[in-house]
Amino acid sequence: MKRCSLEETAPLARAQPVRRRKFEAPRAWQRMLSGRRLDLLDPSPLDIEIEDIAHGLARVARWNGQTIGDHAFSVAQHSVVVEEIAAHIQPDLAPRWRLAALLHDAAEYVIGDMISPFKAALGIDYRTFEERLETAIHVRFGLPARTPPEIKALIKTADRASAFFEATQIAGFNHTESLDFFGAPPKGYVHTIEPMAANVAQARYLERYHLLAEAAGYAPAPAAFSTE
Repeated sequence: MKRCSLEETAPLARAQPVRRRKFEAPRAWQRMLSGRRLDLLDPSPLDIEIEDIAHGLARVARWNGQTIGDHAFSVAQHSVVVEEIAAHIQPDLAPRWRLAALLHDAAEYVIGDMISPFKAALGIDYRTFEERLETAIHVRFGLPARTPPEIKALIKTADRASAFFEATQIAGFNHTESLDFFGAPPKGYVHTIEPMAANVAQARYLERYHLLAEAAGYAPAPAAFSTE
């Protein structure tokens, strides 16, 4: 039997695909435009920036993009509406809880806006991952790691109210369907949905963040106490 020389076998060896060693874990971080590298499995508050959140949320579409209009209705714009509704329901709501309302969907700058049926299908592992990221975001911006139950319930009510207006005005639901799924919006509050361009929604979200953060005492400024 003919033996192959090293020279003859070298080209074959070089042609073999490079295999990842079994002990090498796959990449589990995302590089943000700020330059931060966010570890998705163990997110650090130090790697979270409001500019990255605003940029991402302004480009994440609610309703999987199944809405009318020239622009998608973004999570950033939705979040501003939710903060406004929460303050309508509870006019004396402290600035830090209004900030919590604004940030209620902030984790979606990483994981996207999954519709509720899909979240339910994914189960507990998805929720655990989402909660870990939410905790890191809260710590980063000076909020309690866990939102008090009464504030969480208020934000959920405001979230459902925003969904009611979105569903009936831009997502193709009729009034009866929206009432069945989301309940009636708070009395005395009416909102017209006008989807914004991504850069406009991003700027609006950042504006609200800075104003509320200042009002909450995280960065005092002369205009800090005007939250309207």
